[in-house]
Amino acid sequence: MNLCELNHGVRGRRRAARVGRGAGSGMGKTAGRGQKGLGSRAGANYLRGYVGGQMQLKARLPKVGFNNAAFATVYVPVNLGWLGEVFEAGATVTPEAIGRNGVSVRRGDLVKILGSGRLEKPLTVHAHGFSKTAREAIEKAGGKAVAIGRGPGAGAAVPARARGKRT
Repeated sequence: MNLCELNHGVRGRRRAARVGRGAGSGMGKTAGRGQKGLGSRAGANYLRGYVGGQMQLKARLPKVGFNNAAFATVYVPVNLGWLGEVFEAGATVTPEAIGRNGVSVRRGDLVKILGSGRLEKPLTVHAHGFSKTAREAIEKAGGKAVAIGRGPGAGAAVPARARGKRT
């Protein structure tokens, strides 16, 4: 077997296009760059978003309005059914205890208890928020729903853009 007899498979190797080598090469004269303009010159460098004499998309889009996403209050949701499975009867449930038992709760996160699932144990639940059905189910089971304060001094989470701007 010789090197020239090796089979490169169905695709094989495609020869590189030899541009600018005359009219008979198929890529001659302008070498596939068209006639005139920025792309036909050596060292062409288009700016991002450049569309060639037409008004750019970033200039055509409206620049008015307000988005509240940076200031929105984001809660870590926890279902009642999960609380009933994890905690014993009479236990005190805090955001720290929830974090130790598998829910990703970091320091400063706001926790909201949702009414999905069944709770049949009396629990004292401390959280930053409760849905209406969750509060009713906790009290119906003989427990207490205690709301944690969300003021500036109560350890509440501060939106990312507001950090460092308090006086």
